[in-house]
Amino acid sequence: MDYLHRMCLSAIRPRGDPLRNDDQMEEYVSSTAGGGSTQTGTTAGAGQRLGFKPGMVIQELGWDDDTDDELRIAIEDTIDADMVDGEYGNDVDAVVLWWRSDDGDLVDGLMDSLTDLVSGGVIWLMTPKVGRPGEVDAADVAEAAPLAGLTQTTTATVSKDWAATRLVTPKQP
Repeated sequence: MDYLHRMCLSAIRPRGDPLRNDDQMEEYVSSTAGGGSTQTGTTAGAGQRLGFKPGMVIQELGWDDDTDDELRIAIEDTIDADMVDGEYGNDVDAVVLWWRSDDGDLVDGLMDSLTDLVSGGVIWLMTPKVGRPGEVDAADVAEAAPLAGLTQTTTATVSKDWAATRLVTPKQP
C-alpha cells in the first residue's frame, strides 16, 4: 500500500479511534511492533492482503466448525483453487494454520506446519481474536515461534473473529 493511500485511510479512522468498529466495511492500517501492519475490515480481499496469488498452493491445517468460512472462500478465490489438507504430501507455498488455546502445544502445531512448506514459504497462524472463545495469548505465539524456528513478522485482523500472524523461517546467512 502506498504512502498516500495509508494517509487517506488514517484520515478516515485514525489509529486508536475509540469509535472504530471492526464490523464496518472500511479498512484500517496501523504499525505493529513487529514491523508489519494490522488490517481490519471485511474478509473481502483478505487472500490478497495475506500475499496470496492465483496458482499458489495453500495448505490448510486445523480446520474445524468454528473457522471462518468467508475467509476460507476469500483465500480460495484469490488462489483460484481449493486449499489442500494435511494429507497433500507435496510442496506448498504457504500454510493457513487455525489454532485455538485448547488445540495442544503450539510449538508442535507449528513444527507440523513446516512439513510440506517450501523454503521461503509462509505460515499464517489464525487465532481467535481477544475476547473470543479459544483466544491464544500473543505472548504464547511470540514464545512458540522461535522454538519452532520461525520469526513473527506481521499481525493482521482478517475477519470479525480471527486474527492472523505471519510466521516465516529466518533467512539463511
